[in-house]
Amino acid sequence: MKVVYTVLIVLIMLFVITFSLQNQTDVVIQYYDLVPKVAVAVYMLIFISFLVGVVFTGFLGVIERFQLNRTITRLNKQIRELRREIRASEAPPVIEEGTEEKKP
Repeated sequence: MKVVYTVLIVLIMLFVITFSLQNQTDVVIQYYDLVPKVAVAVYMLIFISFLVGVVFTGFLGVIERFQLNRTITRLNKQIRELRREIRASEAPPVIEEGTEEKKP
């Protein structure tokens, strides 16, 4: 499995390097007059956009995981309460006096 992981990492790095070398043209970024004009290479613009998306998605994943953990905790508490309720409503076992089992 380590070999497959290493090969995938090498292929991804090779893609990133070749992509960067092929897309070095500068692009001027301008948003009305709010942001000063900035010249950025195309590959940097794409990588920065990708990283912003990864961070945003990771943040949403953390929020979702937190909500799911809260739901799991609430449901486990409900299960414990229902089990206690079942045990409390069960009739205790009836043992008749004078009845003994014969041992062989």
